[in-house]
Amino acid sequence: MGHGLIAWIVIGVIAGWITGKLMKGSGFGFLMDMVVGLIGAVIGGFIAGSLGLGGVGQHGLIGSIIIAVIGAVLFTFVLRLFTGNR
Repeated sequence: MGHGLIAWIVIGVIAGWITGKLMKGSGFGFLMDMVVGLIGAVIGGFIAGSLGLGGVGQHGLIGSIIIAVIGAVLFTFVLRLFTGNR
């Protein structure tokens, strides 16, 4: 069962906030952390699906947040490589 729009926003906010705390340096701000979290959810879902683990919406809220955080950390790492913000 997939998540609704409100659940995706909550997942994005939580994943972005956790990623901002996990990565060295400051975050991107509340709104951009949420965007990074949502993009991370897409990236994490793609990676999890490619590895045969299922998509983001198939693991419940906690599993979706964990997958979204992993994707957001990867996305933040790549983003900081291009922007030079380390």
